[in-house]
Amino acid sequence: MQPNKDEIRAISIQDQQLELLDIARNAHARRAGKTLYHGDGLRQTMVALLRDAELAEHESPLEAFLHVLQGKVEIQGDGRQWEVKAGEQIPIPPERHSLTAVTDSVITLTVLRSAPIPHD
Repeated sequence: MQPNKDEIRAISIQDQQLELLDIARNAHARRAGKTLYHGDGLRQTMVALLRDAELAEHESPLEAFLHVLQGKVEIQGDGRQWEVKAGEQIPIPPERHSLTAVTDSVITLTVLRSAPIPHD
């Protein structure tokens, strides 16, 4: 669902990072996430992970990329691994993969959920 023109507003990426890191510090799993945008075919989520916190192995989405806002993470998949640090982004590998925070980190994950739906 596309946002209504009256619902469109800017968000503070810095404030969101601080909020999620604070939540992660008090969470048993040492991570926290929040959907920043959810449209018809696109979703963007921000995730804060404390050092050594993981997103366990899972299937690859249709198409996605990860942007590291702060810290450093490692993606592992199919015998391969990628280290991605603050200011870098990477397409998500098209295979089962996991993610581990090398340092306290905040990422955004932008995912194409399905083929775009044409609008009239």
